[in-house]
Amino acid sequence: MRVEGGSLVMLNVPYVNAKGEVKEGKIISPLLLAGDVTQKPEPHTVHFEGEFPCDAGGKPLQAISACGVPADLHAVAQYYLSTKPDANGYTDYHQKMATYAAIISGHATVLDREASPRKVWQPLDDEESVFNYVENASGRAGIDKLTALLAGDCVAIIGLGGTGSYVLDFVAKTPVREIRLIDGDDFLQHNAFRAPGAPTAEQLREVPKKVDHFRSIYANMHRGIAAHAVALDASTVGLLTGVTFAFLCMDAGHGKRIAIDQLESLGVPFVDVGMGLELSNGTLGGILRTSLSTPDCRDIARSTISFDEPDRDGIYSSNIQVADLNAMNAVMAVMRWKRYRNFYRDFEGEFHSSFTTDVNMLLNGEPK
Repeated sequence: MRVEGGSLVMLNVPYVNAKGEVKEGKIISPLLLAGDVTQKPEPHTVHFEGEFPCDAGGKPLQAISACGVPADLHAVAQYYLSTKPDANGYTDYHQKMATYAAIISGHATVLDREASPRKVWQPLDDEESVFNYVENASGRAGIDKLTALLAGDCVAIIGLGGTGSYVLDFVAKTPVREIRLIDGDDFLQHNAFRAPGAPTAEQLREVPKKVDHFRSIYANMHRGIAAHAVALDASTVGLLTGVTFAFLCMDAGHGKRIAIDQLESLGVPFVDVGMGLELSNGTLGGILRTSLSTPDCRDIARSTISFDEPDRDGIYSSNIQVADLNAMNAVMAVMRWKRYRNFYRDFEGEFHSSFTTDVNMLLNGEPK
Protein backbone atom coordinates (compact mmCIF):
# COMPACT_ATOMS: atom_id res chain seq x y z
CA MET A 1 0.00 0.00 0.00
CA ARG A 2 1.12 3.54 -0.65
CA VAL A 3 -0.23 7.02 -1.27
CA GLU A 4 0.15 8.24 -4.83
CA GLY A 5 -1.22 11.53 -6.13
CA GLY A 6 -3.75 11.88 -3.35
CA SER A 7 -5.06 8.32 -3.73
CA LEU A 8 -4.57 5.20 -1.64
CA VAL A 9 -3.09 2.49 -3.88
CA MET A 10 -2.96 -1.22 -3.10
CA LEU A 11 -0.23 -2.73 -5.28
CA ASN A 12 0.26 -6.29 -6.58
CA VAL A 13 -3.33 -7.42 -6.04
CA PRO A 14 -3.74 -10.98 -7.44
CA TYR A 15 -6.74 -11.45 -9.72
CA VAL A 16 -7.98 -13.82 -12.42
CA ASN A 17 -8.38 -12.61 -16.00
CA ALA A 18 -10.80 -13.87 -18.66
CA LYS A 19 -8.29 -16.54 -19.73
CA GLY A 20 -8.21 -17.99 -16.24
CA GLU A 21 -4.70 -16.69 -15.63
CA VAL A 22 -3.56 -15.24 -12.28
CA LYS A 23 -2.30 -11.68 -12.76
CA GLU A 24 -1.56 -8.71 -10.49
CA GLY A 25 -3.30 -5.33 -10.59
CA LYS A 26 -3.88 -2.23 -8.48
CA ILE A 27 -6.84 -1.08 -6.41
CA ILE A 28 -7.00 2.73 -6.29
CA SER A 29 -9.17 4.74 -3.91
CA PRO A 30 -9.40 8.52 -3.53
CA LEU A 31 -8.52 9.67 -0.02
CA LEU A 32 -10.67 11.87 2.18
CA LEU A 33 -8.30 13.63 4.58
CA ALA A 34 -8.18 16.21 7.32
CA GLY A 35 -4.50 17.08 7.45
CA ASP A 36 -2.77 13.71 7.76
CA VAL A 37 -5.78 11.97 9.31
CA THR A 38 -8.11 9.87 7.15
CA GLN A 39 -11.85 10.37 7.42
CA LYS A 40 -14.76 8.03 6.69
CA PRO A 41 -14.17 6.86 3.08
CA GLU A 42 -16.16 8.67 0.41
CA PRO A 43 -17.01 7.58 -2.19
CA HIS A 44 -17.36 3.84 -1.64
CA THR A 45 -16.10 3.05 -5.17
CA VAL A 46 -12.56 2.28 -6.36
CA HIS A 47 -10.65 2.07 -9.63
CA PHE A 48 -8.88 -1.09 -10.75
CA GLU A 49 -5.78 -1.11 -12.94
CA GLY A 50 -5.33 -4.33 -14.89
CA GLU A 51 -7.69 -6.54 -16.87
CA PHE A 52 -11.24 -6.82 -15.60
CA PRO A 53 -11.20 -9.22 -12.61
CA CYS A 54 -12.96 -12.56 -13.04
CA ASP A 55 -13.83 -15.61 -10.99
CA ALA A 56 -11.73 -18.75 -11.04
CA GLY A 57 -13.48 -19.90 -14.19
CA GLY A 58 -12.75 -16.68 -16.09
CA LYS A 59 -16.25 -15.21 -15.74
CA PRO A 60 -16.22 -11.41 -15.14
CA LEU A 61 -17.22 -10.26 -11.64
CA GLN A 62 -20.15 -8.20 -12.89
CA ALA A 63 -21.53 -7.81 -9.37
CA ILE A 64 -18.79 -5.27 -8.57
CA SER A 65 -18.79 -3.50 -11.95
CA ALA A 66 -19.96 0.11 -11.67
CA CYS A 67 -22.56 0.85 -14.33
CA GLY A 68 -22.70 4.02 -16.39
CA VAL A 69 -19.06 4.96 -15.81
CA PRO A 70 -18.02 8.22 -17.55
CA ALA A 71 -15.34 7.58 -20.15
CA ASP A 72 -12.97 10.11 -18.61
CA LEU A 73 -12.66 8.02 -15.47
CA HIS A 74 -10.63 5.58 -17.52
CA ALA A 75 -7.81 8.13 -17.31
CA VAL A 76 -7.31 6.96 -13.72
CA ALA A 77 -7.47 3.22 -14.40
CA GLN A 78 -9.23 0.90 -16.80
CA TYR A 79 -12.12 -0.13 -14.56
CA TYR A 80 -14.46 1.37 -12.00
CA LEU A 81 -15.70 -0.97 -9.28
CA SER A 82 -18.49 -0.63 -6.76
CA THR A 83 -19.49 -2.63 -3.72
CA LYS A 84 -20.94 -1.27 -0.49
CA PRO A 85 -21.21 -3.26 2.76
CA ASP A 86 -24.38 -1.50 3.92
CA ALA A 87 -26.23 1.81 3.75
CA ASN A 88 -23.64 3.45 6.02
CA GLY A 89 -20.72 2.59 3.77
CA TYR A 90 -17.21 1.76 4.96
CA THR A 91 -16.04 2.80 8.42
CA ASP A 92 -12.38 3.26 7.40
CA TYR A 93 -9.93 2.62 4.56
CA HIS A 94 -8.72 -0.67 6.02
CA GLN A 95 -12.23 -2.08 5.74
CA LYS A 96 -12.73 -0.62 2.26
CA MET A 97 -9.47 -1.83 0.71
CA ALA A 98 -9.60 -5.20 2.46
CA THR A 99 -13.13 -5.79 1.18
CA TYR A 100 -12.24 -5.15 -2.45
CA ALA A 101 -9.01 -7.12 -2.15
CA ALA A 102 -10.83 -10.12 -0.68
CA ILE A 103 -13.45 -10.13 -3.43
CA ILE A 104 -10.92 -9.83 -6.24
CA SER A 105 -8.09 -11.99 -4.86
CA GLY A 106 -10.26 -14.72 -3.36
CA HIS A 107 -10.77 -16.19 -6.84
CA ALA A 108 -7.05 -16.04 -7.57
CA THR A 109 -6.34 -18.00 -4.38
CA VAL A 110 -8.48 -20.86 -5.71
CA LEU A 111 -6.00 -21.23 -8.57
CA ASP A 112 -2.84 -20.29 -6.66
CA ARG A 113 -2.69 -20.73 -2.89
CA GLU A 114 0.30 -18.36 -2.72
CA ALA A 115 -1.68 -15.50 -4.29
CA SER A 116 -2.35 -12.89 -1.61
CA PRO A 117 -2.97 -9.13 -1.58
CA ARG A 118 -1.31 -8.79 1.83
CA LYS A 119 1.85 -6.73 1.29
CA VAL A 120 4.13 -4.39 3.20
CA TRP A 121 3.20 -0.72 3.60
CA GLN A 122 5.57 1.45 1.54
CA PRO A 123 4.99 5.12 2.37
CA LEU A 124 6.24 7.71 -0.10
CA ASP A 125 9.06 9.97 1.06
CA ASP A 126 7.42 13.29 1.90
CA GLU A 127 10.31 15.10 0.25
CA GLU A 128 9.09 13.82 -3.12
CA SER A 129 6.06 16.09 -2.90
CA VAL A 130 5.98 19.87 -3.32
CA PHE A 131 3.09 19.99 -0.86
CA ASN A 132 3.21 19.90 2.92
CA TYR A 133 0.22 17.55 2.97
CA VAL A 134 -1.34 15.16 0.48
CA GLU A 135 -2.99 16.78 -2.54
CA ASN A 136 -6.09 14.58 -2.70
CA ALA A 137 -8.40 16.89 -4.68
CA SER A 138 -7.15 15.61 -8.05
CA GLY A 139 -7.56 11.99 -7.01
CA ARG A 140 -11.15 12.56 -5.90
CA ALA A 141 -11.92 14.25 -9.22
CA GLY A 142 -10.11 11.61 -11.26
CA ILE A 143 -7.72 14.09 -12.88
CA ASP A 144 -4.37 12.98 -11.42
CA LYS A 145 -2.79 12.54 -14.83
CA LEU A 146 -3.91 15.98 -15.98
CA THR A 147 -2.62 17.66 -12.83
CA ALA A 148 0.73 15.93 -13.35
CA LEU A 149 1.12 17.86 -16.64
CA LEU A 150 1.84 20.98 -14.56
CA ALA A 151 4.40 19.39 -12.26
CA GLY A 152 7.48 20.17 -14.32
CA ASP A 153 7.00 23.94 -14.43
CA CYS A 154 9.09 26.49 -12.59
CA VAL A 155 6.72 29.47 -12.55
CA ALA A 156 7.67 33.10 -12.04
CA ILE A 157 5.05 35.60 -10.91
CA ILE A 158 6.35 39.10 -11.54
CA GLY A 159 4.29 41.59 -9.61
CA LEU A 160 2.35 40.62 -6.47
CA GLY A 161 -0.33 43.29 -6.57
CA GLY A 162 -4.02 42.47 -6.84
CA THR A 163 -3.87 40.23 -9.91
CA GLY A 164 -0.48 38.66 -9.16
CA SER A 165 -1.51 37.65 -5.66
CA TYR A 166 -4.56 35.82 -7.02
CA VAL A 167 -2.38 34.13 -9.63
CA LEU A 168 -0.26 32.87 -6.74
CA ASP A 169 -3.35 31.60 -4.94
CA PHE A 170 -4.28 29.45 -7.94
CA VAL A 171 -0.77 28.32 -8.92
CA ALA A 172 0.11 27.34 -5.33
CA LYS A 173 -2.61 24.70 -5.54
CA THR A 174 -0.85 22.99 -8.45
CA PRO A 175 2.21 20.69 -8.24
CA VAL A 176 4.62 23.03 -10.05
CA ARG A 177 8.12 22.37 -8.74
CA GLU A 178 8.92 26.01 -7.97
CA ILE A 179 7.16 29.39 -7.73
CA ARG A 180 9.35 32.49 -7.84
CA LEU A 181 7.77 35.66 -6.48
CA ILE A 182 9.38 38.88 -7.74
CA ASP A 183 8.22 42.24 -6.40
CA GLY A 184 10.08 44.92 -4.44
CA ASP A 185 7.03 46.72 -2.99
CA ASP A 186 5.70 46.78 0.56
CA PHE A 187 2.36 45.20 1.45
CA LEU A 188 0.22 48.14 2.59
CA GLN A 189 -3.33 48.55 3.78
CA HIS A 190 -4.87 49.27 0.39
CA ASN A 191 -3.26 46.08 -0.96
CA ALA A 192 -5.17 44.05 1.63
CA PHE A 193 -8.48 45.05 0.06
CA ARG A 194 -7.67 43.69 -3.40
CA ALA A 195 -5.77 40.51 -2.55
CA PRO A 196 -6.79 37.06 -1.26
CA GLY A 197 -6.82 36.51 2.47
CA ALA A 198 -7.36 38.87 5.39
CA PRO A 199 -4.28 40.20 7.23
CA THR A 200 -4.58 41.49 10.78
CA ALA A 201 -3.94 45.10 11.72
CA GLU A 202 -0.81 43.92 13.54
CA GLN A 203 0.53 42.33 10.37
CA LEU A 204 -0.08 45.51 8.42
CA ARG A 205 1.80 47.59 10.99
CA GLU A 206 4.90 45.51 10.31
CA VAL A 207 4.88 46.72 6.67
CA PRO A 208 6.11 43.43 5.21
CA LYS A 209 7.30 43.08 1.64
CA LYS A 210 4.57 41.72 -0.62
CA VAL A 211 6.59 38.65 -1.54
CA ASP A 212 7.33 37.85 2.10
CA HIS A 213 3.72 38.37 3.17
CA PHE A 214 2.34 36.02 0.53
CA ARG A 215 5.09 33.45 0.86
CA SER A 216 4.36 33.17 4.58
CA ILE A 217 0.77 32.27 3.71
CA TYR A 218 1.21 29.89 0.79
CA ALA A 219 4.30 28.15 2.15
CA ASN A 220 1.82 26.49 4.53
CA MET A 221 0.70 24.47 1.50
CA HIS A 222 3.46 24.58 -1.14
CA ARG A 223 7.12 23.94 -0.37
CA GLY A 224 8.61 25.39 -3.53
CA ILE A 225 7.95 29.12 -3.08
CA ALA A 226 10.91 31.51 -3.28
CA ALA A 227 10.47 35.21 -2.40
CA HIS A 228 12.60 37.89 -4.08
CA ALA A 229 11.86 41.35 -2.69
CA VAL A 230 13.35 43.26 -5.60
CA ALA A 231 12.12 45.13 -8.63
CA LEU A 232 12.87 43.43 -11.91
CA ASP A 233 15.51 45.44 -13.72
CA ALA A 234 18.81 44.91 -15.51
CA SER A 235 20.53 43.98 -12.24
CA THR A 236 17.95 41.38 -11.16
CA VAL A 237 16.77 39.92 -14.47
CA GLY A 238 18.94 36.86 -13.80
CA LEU A 239 16.18 35.67 -11.46
CA LEU A 240 14.35 34.48 -14.57
CA THR A 241 17.02 31.92 -15.43
CA GLY A 242 15.56 28.43 -15.14
CA VAL A 243 11.95 29.61 -15.31
CA THR A 244 9.70 27.58 -17.63
CA PHE A 245 6.59 29.80 -17.52
CA ALA A 246 5.95 33.32 -16.27
CA PHE A 247 3.02 35.53 -15.33
CA LEU A 248 3.62 39.25 -15.84
CA CYS A 249 1.33 41.14 -13.46
CA MET A 250 3.32 44.35 -13.38
CA ASP A 251 2.80 47.93 -14.51
CA ALA A 252 3.81 48.98 -17.99
CA GLY A 253 7.20 50.60 -18.37
CA HIS A 254 10.89 49.87 -18.64
CA GLY A 255 10.81 47.00 -16.14
CA LYS A 256 8.24 45.15 -18.20
CA ARG A 257 10.30 45.60 -21.36
CA ILE A 258 13.35 44.13 -19.58
CA ALA A 259 11.31 41.18 -18.33
CA ILE A 260 9.84 40.41 -21.75
CA ASP A 261 13.17 40.79 -23.55
CA GLN A 262 14.75 38.32 -21.10
CA LEU A 263 11.89 35.81 -21.25
CA GLU A 264 11.97 35.88 -25.04
CA SER A 265 15.75 35.41 -25.13
CA LEU A 266 15.42 32.41 -22.79
CA GLY A 267 12.62 30.91 -24.89
CA VAL A 268 10.14 31.07 -22.00
CA PRO A 269 6.39 31.28 -22.66
CA PHE A 270 4.49 33.80 -20.56
CA VAL A 271 1.12 35.43 -19.98
CA ASP A 272 0.85 39.19 -19.54
CA VAL A 273 -2.23 40.70 -17.93
CA GLY A 274 -3.66 44.19 -17.96
CA MET A 275 -6.62 46.08 -16.58
CA GLY A 276 -8.05 49.40 -17.69
CA LEU A 277 -10.96 50.76 -15.65
CA GLU A 278 -12.55 54.19 -15.61
CA LEU A 279 -15.09 55.90 -13.40
CA SER A 280 -17.76 57.53 -15.53
CA ASN A 281 -21.26 58.75 -14.64
CA GLY A 282 -20.97 57.21 -11.22
CA THR A 283 -20.14 53.67 -12.38
CA LEU A 284 -17.05 51.68 -13.25
CA GLY A 285 -16.33 50.09 -16.59
CA GLY A 286 -13.41 48.85 -18.56
CA ILE A 287 -11.49 45.96 -20.03
CA LEU A 288 -9.39 43.10 -18.69
CA ARG A 289 -6.70 41.79 -21.04
CA THR A 290 -4.73 38.53 -21.23
CA SER A 291 -1.91 38.05 -23.75
CA LEU A 292 0.00 34.79 -24.31
CA SER A 293 3.51 34.85 -25.73
CA THR A 294 5.23 31.62 -26.79
CA PRO A 295 8.52 30.83 -28.55
CA ASP A 296 6.47 30.15 -31.70
CA CYS A 297 4.53 33.39 -31.57
CA ARG A 298 5.84 36.58 -30.00
CA ASP A 299 4.45 39.30 -32.28
CA ILE A 300 0.80 39.14 -31.20
CA ALA A 301 1.63 39.68 -27.53
CA ARG A 302 4.09 42.45 -28.43
CA SER A 303 1.32 44.25 -30.33
CA THR A 304 -1.07 44.17 -27.35
CA ILE A 305 1.31 44.95 -24.46
CA SER A 306 2.04 48.56 -23.56
CA PHE A 307 5.59 49.53 -22.62
CA ASP A 308 4.82 53.21 -22.00
CA GLU A 309 5.86 54.54 -18.62
CA PRO A 310 2.74 55.36 -16.56
CA ASP A 311 2.27 59.05 -15.86
CA ARG A 312 1.85 58.75 -12.11
CA ASP A 313 1.83 62.54 -11.65
CA GLY A 314 -0.72 63.22 -14.34
CA ILE A 315 -3.84 64.91 -13.05
CA TYR A 316 -6.05 62.47 -14.91
CA SER A 317 -4.06 59.32 -14.17
CA SER A 318 -5.67 56.59 -12.10
CA ASN A 319 -5.03 53.01 -11.12
CA ILE A 320 -8.49 51.71 -10.33
CA GLN A 321 -8.50 48.07 -9.28
CA VAL A 322 -11.23 45.99 -7.66
CA ALA A 323 -10.63 42.64 -5.98
CA ASP A 324 -13.16 40.68 -8.03
CA LEU A 325 -11.72 41.98 -11.31
CA ASN A 326 -8.18 41.29 -10.11
CA ALA A 327 -9.28 37.74 -9.37
CA MET A 328 -10.99 37.41 -12.75
CA ASN A 329 -7.92 38.69 -14.59
CA ALA A 330 -5.87 36.10 -12.67
CA VAL A 331 -8.35 33.35 -13.56
CA MET A 332 -8.09 34.26 -17.25
CA ALA A 333 -4.29 34.12 -17.05
CA VAL A 334 -4.07 30.85 -15.12
CA MET A 335 -6.62 29.12 -17.34
CA ARG A 336 -4.64 30.24 -20.41
CA TRP A 337 -1.52 28.67 -18.89
CA LYS A 338 -3.38 25.44 -18.16
CA ARG A 339 -4.75 25.31 -21.69
CA TYR A 340 -1.25 25.86 -23.04
CA ARG A 341 -0.07 22.91 -20.94
CA ASN A 342 -3.00 20.74 -22.18
CA PHE A 343 -4.71 20.56 -18.80
CA TYR A 344 -7.78 22.09 -20.46
CA ARG A 345 -8.86 21.57 -24.05
CA ASP A 346 -7.84 24.43 -26.32
CA PHE A 347 -9.90 24.71 -29.50
CA GLU A 348 -9.20 28.40 -30.16
CA GLY A 349 -5.47 28.65 -29.58
CA GLU A 350 -5.80 32.42 -29.18
CA PHE A 351 -2.88 34.58 -28.10
CA HIS A 352 -4.99 37.49 -26.89
CA SER A 353 -8.34 37.81 -25.12
CA SER A 354 -10.25 40.62 -23.47
CA PHE A 355 -13.20 40.87 -21.14
CA THR A 356 -15.36 44.00 -21.24
CA THR A 357 -17.18 44.62 -17.98
CA ASP A 358 -19.84 46.93 -19.44
CA VAL A 359 -21.41 44.24 -21.63
CA ASN A 360 -20.07 41.13 -19.85
CA MET A 361 -18.32 39.99 -23.04
CA LEU A 362 -15.24 37.82 -23.44
CA LEU A 363 -13.59 38.08 -26.86
CA ASN A 364 -10.67 36.10 -28.27
CA GLY A 365 -8.19 37.65 -30.64
CA GLU A 366 -7.39 35.88 -33.87
CA PRO A 367 -5.22 32.77 -33.45
CA LYS A 368 -1.87 32.70 -35.16
